[in-house]
Amino acid sequence: MARKRGGEAAESTSQDWVATLADDVVAKAEPGRTIVCASGLSPSGPIHLGNLREVLTPHLVADEIRRRGIPCEHVISWDDFDRFRRVPKGVEGIDDSWAEHIGKPLTAVPAPRGSAHPNWAEHFKAPMIAALDELGVPFRGISQTQMYTSGAYVAQTLLAMRERSRIDAVLGRFRTKKTLPEGDDVEEGPDDEAVGSATGEYFPYKPFCSACGKDDTTIVAYDDDSTEMTFTCACGSSETVQLSEFTRGKLVWKVDWPMRWAYEGVDFEPSGVDHSSPGSSYEVGGLLVSEIFGGRQPIGPMYAFVGISGQAKMSSSKGGVPTPSSALEVFEAPLLRWLYARRRPNQAIKVAFDAELSRLYDEWDALSRKVAGGTAPPIEALGHARSVATAERPLPTTPQPVSFRTLTSVVDVTTGDPEQLGRILTGLVSSDPEEPVTLDDLRPRLDRAEAWVEHYMPEESHTRLLAAPDTALLSSLDDTDRESLRLLLDGLEQDWSLEGLTTLVYGVPKQQAGLPLDTKPTDELKAAQRRFFVLLYRALVGSETGPRLPTLLLAAGPEAVRRQLGS
Repeated sequence: MARKRGGEAAESTSQDWVATLADDVVAKAEPGRTIVCASGLSPSGPIHLGNLREVLTPHLVADEIRRRGIPCEHVISWDDFDRFRRVPKGVEGIDDSWAEHIGKPLTAVPAPRGSAHPNWAEHFKAPMIAALDELGVPFRGISQTQMYTSGAYVAQTLLAMRERSRIDAVLGRFRTKKTLPEGDDVEEGPDDEAVGSATGEYFPYKPFCSACGKDDTTIVAYDDDSTEMTFTCACGSSETVQLSEFTRGKLVWKVDWPMRWAYEGVDFEPSGVDHSSPGSSYEVGGLLVSEIFGGRQPIGPMYAFVGISGQAKMSSSKGGVPTPSSALEVFEAPLLRWLYARRRPNQAIKVAFDAELSRLYDEWDALSRKVAGGTAPPIEALGHARSVATAERPLPTTPQPVSFRTLTSVVDVTTGDPEQLGRILTGLVSSDPEEPVTLDDLRPRLDRAEAWVEHYMPEESHTRLLAAPDTALLSSLDDTDRESLRLLLDGLEQDWSLEGLTTLVYGVPKQQAGLPLDTKPTDELKAAQRRFFVLLYRALVGSETGPRLPTLLLAAGPEAVRRQLGS
């Protein structure tokens, strides 16, 4: 039974999409049976951040149901019996010779050169499985290769073949409708409704040829009583088999999907825009699952695309796309979960690997402080709770979180030197010798910052201190600029901390104007501060901009600052 909420709690969670979907799933599920939430992934290439939404949406719903004490499992169907459709670009260890495997099941395609995995599908499944473990996503994986080749679906396949005329009639209701083309990662896609026989009779099944291993096959004859099937292949071979014993083939996508809904008893499975348009596989599947396979269509909200700033829609088969594994190099796991949890499924998500990532960390840190202080709005607190822990376990977090922007600036300026990092960053967190802080207390965020600086920071954004003082600049200064540098140097030793240096660099122009340090900035004062900041950047890094000056000064150290400013 769904958890009851009353009064203020009910009102505060009314816009919580996870709880709302969980309520619907629990209400419609068969009593006494474990609820099943499902995802489907095709390891046709790198499994990207768009595919991650296919997993995290049902995961969050399943997790909410389990938090209520209701038995629920999350199954992931690995569509590794899909045909290899094309050779993706941007994948290391392959070349055009892989084109000879087009048409074979993904598990029959060799893995890229140098891979530790036995085939193409396992090569691309492995990093996704590791990422899901890091993200706290428990699931039961189902290999479609194993299911089909073991004969698990023989009864369902024979049923679909007996009912092929009815299936054809259902598909015929939609053939005149304009639909969105279904994605590159779908098994059949535009070929789903092809006749597939020499006689013009519709067959919802595609055999793989035993001679060449491909599905470039055409069914010539089929007998319902004996299940004898004859098919030819583009390679020139011909076979006659007993379908009741034959396991080298699969149902076409629009028939396969509803068959699996019935077989697994799926209660909830979302799908992308390309599967949810009028006449697409979700709509057709809803009719086939009930009319042919005797099951029920699961609750299946549409989820919007996940994009990367400046990049078109992602496709696994085209390669060169950000994956959950690559995202976890720079995102802490709770932050990446939150990015998906805070948006309704029908809202698009943009994942930024550029400087916007620092802003995202700032948002997350601000929310974490509100949650810790008990001031976060209830719905935001729920999103935070779902991001930092699951029904089974908490996720690793950084014990002493420092601003990601600060971390990347320090890592960049120190070029990642551990001694320098330790000196600066431990001072940021604690100045109390009785409570020393180590770099381990700053991880895993520090590791994410180091990875971002190495792989994603634009070359022009890197900051390096000048090797020697800019004597030409220093000799050209007027009295106002010389006084500002003197005031800065005089104040360096007073409080060598991020807070102290912040007060100092913003306070120098106030001192020059004879104003108290707590004076609120006017336009005139802001102009004086900008002039002072530009002077410091030019003297320290030879540019008019750079990382926040307090962070830059802290990273450089007092000796280097004095040297560069001519003291």
